[in-house]
Amino acid sequence: MERHRTPPVIIDIEASGFGKGSYPIEIGVATDNGESRNWLIRPEDDWTHWQPDAEKLHGIQRETLIEEGLSPRFVASALNELFEGQILYTDGWGFDSGWLSLLFYVAEQKMLFKLETLPKILSQYQLEHWDENKAALREKHGFRHHSAEDDARLLQL
Repeated sequence: MERHRTPPVIIDIEASGFGKGSYPIEIGVATDNGESRNWLIRPEDDWTHWQPDAEKLHGIQRETLIEEGLSPRFVASALNELFEGQILYTDGWGFDSGWLSLLFYVAEQKMLFKLETLPKILSQYQLEHWDENKAALREKHGFRHHSAEDDARLLQL
């Protein structure tokens, strides 16, 4: 009997920089039904940290976030509505957990889903071939590196 496996829900976050003072600027998800979404996040007034090296990676300008970004409250609500009670996986748990905590803190909301590290559900074989498989899939599908939605879709594949 063949079993159908539902793909894990993947979340990826791009940020204003790395380390202290950084904040989430884009969140992308790949859902268990094959859909993907992303949200640009408008910085709060006191979110002033901005690293040009991070901008070079994700290609998102701060001005774009101010003009087109959604409020942290809106993004937190959307994530809770879509993923309440589910587990979302990330390959950058150390950074992403902090950025999600900050997002939900300023949104004055409780995160209604759990965040886990992606390696927790990968086999030894997958871990050993991770980088080469990601590179091959990125080339095959034309995924843009450091685009939160593309990265989430890539990680799910």
